[in-house]
Amino acid sequence: MSEIRDIALAKSGHTKIDWVRRNMPVLSSIEKEFAAEKPFEGLKVALSIHLEAKTAYLCKVMAAGGAEMYVTGSNVLSTQDDVAAALVEDGLRVFAWHAATDEEYERHIRKVVEAGPDIVIDDGGDLVNILHEEFPQLCDKVIGGCEETTTGVIRLKAMDKDGALKFPMMLVNDAQCKYLFDNRYGTGQSVWDGINRTTNLIVAGKRVVVCGYGWCGKGVAMRAKGLGAKVTVTEIDPIKAIEAIMDGFDVMPINEAAEVGDFFVTVTGCRDVITEADFLKMKDGAILCNAGHFDVEVDVAGLKKLAVETKEQRHNIQGYKLPNGRWLSVIAEGRLVNLASGDGHPAEIMDMSFSIQAKCAEYLVKSRPEKKINQVPREIDEEVARRKLGFEGCSIDTLTEVQKRYLDSWNID
Repeated sequence: MSEIRDIALAKSGHTKIDWVRRNMPVLSSIEKEFAAEKPFEGLKVALSIHLEAKTAYLCKVMAAGGAEMYVTGSNVLSTQDDVAAALVEDGLRVFAWHAATDEEYERHIRKVVEAGPDIVIDDGGDLVNILHEEFPQLCDKVIGGCEETTTGVIRLKAMDKDGALKFPMMLVNDAQCKYLFDNRYGTGQSVWDGINRTTNLIVAGKRVVVCGYGWCGKGVAMRAKGLGAKVTVTEIDPIKAIEAIMDGFDVMPINEAAEVGDFFVTVTGCRDVITEADFLKMKDGAILCNAGHFDVEVDVAGLKKLAVETKEQRHNIQGYKLPNGRWLSVIAEGRLVNLASGDGHPAEIMDMSFSIQAKCAEYLVKSRPEKKINQVPREIDEEVARRKLGFEGCSIDTLTEVQKRYLDSWNID
């Protein structure tokens, strides 16, 4: 039995899934191959990714390949109830609903894990974490898993370093066809889509503070610049800080940036990025949001304790009045703004990311790697890129035999 809000919402969900399918040609080509070859026949797949239309289509592609799908979300605000209903109507098992409590969210994760998966597809590491901590007896059955995001990869590497990881994991986030496009262009566009549709305020002429200049931070800063903002970057990595300067942005510590920012976007994968000392320096009306996986980057709990008054200022925006009389606004409770306040990355971007996911799951079944931490094979990365180029109507050059020998030789004569 599934646990969703309302099966009657399925028609709307099907419409959303059909739309993304038309805009995800690479994944559609993989679906046809999976339907013919059935690489997951007889296998159970547990999936925890933000449950919206593009994720739903990945689930349907895996099911077309013979997988018995057990699906949940990876954030309490990113599940779309109509999409969940559509998957259930199509025969998949789904345990998720929008605005779940923490207890409900954890119950849904457990429901998926209790199925005894052969393959795990995770976003942020919650499935893997609960499997290891609460269901260690099921870990031996797991062939392997795929991790979607930077935060999850960080957790996996920590587990592997401690010798705690019990089955192989593919680091999908580290594939070039994922982070170069999803993290940069996908995050850049979807973050500002979420901010703009929620605030209905202009970005041009404002000071945007981007905390973190990894691939996601690069995308957020680039799109802010394109919208006409003045951009400041905060960083802990001196190399990334220099890169931000070379890209034309100001760089300063958060305790200085706090005084000048109009919009603050955290994209670090760490915790306590913006805290009480920073809140007290901010302008009246400053807007804060988070684009990292977990809601720990902006210290919302600390802000609540500090505030002398709170109120909903607009749908999905909570206002906090500080002792100094200034108001700060937090979007989507400090949760992942592009999904808690929007529809996530564009379909064309997730076409590549989810194609990598699908091909890595197939690789796990066919290759059965022994290493616990596995990079995505280069051939999968290139295959997805070539398919994408083909659907874009583009072709590229290839090396001649003479060029290959030249590049492989130390003797250039």
